[in-house]
Amino acid sequence: MDPIELSTLVIDSGNITEPLNRITNELTELGDGLAIIESFSHTYALRTDEGLVCFDASGAGSGGAVVTSLRNWSQEPISTLVYTHGHADHIGGSFAFAKDAENRGNPDISVFAHENVEARMDRYAATNGWNIAINQRQFGGVRSEMSLEVGDELSRFLPRATLRPSETFSTEQVKHFGDTMIEFHHARGETDDHLWAFIPETRWLFSGDFIIWNYPNAGNPQKVQRYALEWARALRKMAEARPELLLPAHGLPIEGEQRIAMVLDDMATTLETLVHDVVALMNGGATLDEILHSVKVAPEILAKPYLRPLYDEPEFVIRNIWRLYGGWYDGAPSRLKPAPDALLGAEIASLAGGAMVLAERAIALSESDLRLACHLVDLAAWAEPTNKGVHEARAVVYRKRRGAELSLMAKGIFTSAARESEAVLKATS
Repeated sequence: MDPIELSTLVIDSGNITEPLNRITNELTELGDGLAIIESFSHTYALRTDEGLVCFDASGAGSGGAVVTSLRNWSQEPISTLVYTHGHADHIGGSFAFAKDAENRGNPDISVFAHENVEARMDRYAATNGWNIAINQRQFGGVRSEMSLEVGDELSRFLPRATLRPSETFSTEQVKHFGDTMIEFHHARGETDDHLWAFIPETRWLFSGDFIIWNYPNAGNPQKVQRYALEWARALRKMAEARPELLLPAHGLPIEGEQRIAMVLDDMATTLETLVHDVVALMNGGATLDEILHSVKVAPEILAKPYLRPLYDEPEFVIRNIWRLYGGWYDGAPSRLKPAPDALLGAEIASLAGGAMVLAERAIALSESDLRLACHLVDLAAWAEPTNKGVHEARAVVYRKRRGAELSLMAKGIFTSAARESEAVLKATS
């Protein structure tokens, strides 16, 4: 189905008939001189008097397929590549765009981005091994476009040949591409290097990852700080522009001023409410534990097709709000300078009558309280890290925990835990 037709149907009816975050690498023309290639992430191509302006390059594993689809639509030179932000699934495929220009004898592509993208790319180079590990864990059990083999370009988390920005801006900037004027706005949200763009003449808005057709990714447990309140303010500013066509980097384009306004308001409101509720409890002296188990988002909000917690989830966003305003200390003094996990597990196992007692209790609890079961089975594994019976129980508990979760992030981490124990079992068999 056409992506705009599908988004209109889903938003207006509330019924989800097909996948909403599609990775087909297929191109659809959305308007006069505007096309989307649905990928991980999407690329949008805009015809201008100066050549094609493309928003995002997709990831390293999909950039080549994106360029192929693009070339089936237009043979015009790509003059400018805009990075909405510096995440690898948005810039990692840029080497394929550069190769296309080289093969065609076209001028080098100009790359436009926020000034913080350079620092992000440097950080990725410095933490290459860490980023590979956390993304493997995040997408555990789920096929990731970033894990595809494309020669040496994927020997690092961010390919060595990724294009660096050639022009950057700080807060706001207006650029002309021939007769096409585009406004660029910086805002912090999922990242500190994010931009959104607006074309006043057509009222087309390129939102990047400010909208992903899931609950806002403001709480990723393995990534750096995210900014929920500033994210909401950016959404409010987008709404003030009264866009007629909203073009997110993941999920479906959305058409219609009123429909877009509703989506932006719903997203902004849930983030604003979450920040207000968390900060109010912090001001009252609550611990992180108290806040995590008392602040909730209403089920009817999470049931909206563009706010489902299938990637990130509110509980993780709460942690990031706490971290932003309160630091990493969670209010439990024993965790300020804790004992090693192995010692804690051994002591509790000794008190309980052995690590297998904890593991067996974890199996029993997994029928009624998976959160508590995971605590006990981890204590057992810390106490006796080579005990096969403990790891058999741990694998069962975490497989069950994965099945009970909605968000991809939780599923990935719990799958990784199960696989850790399964690896121990395989090594000791």
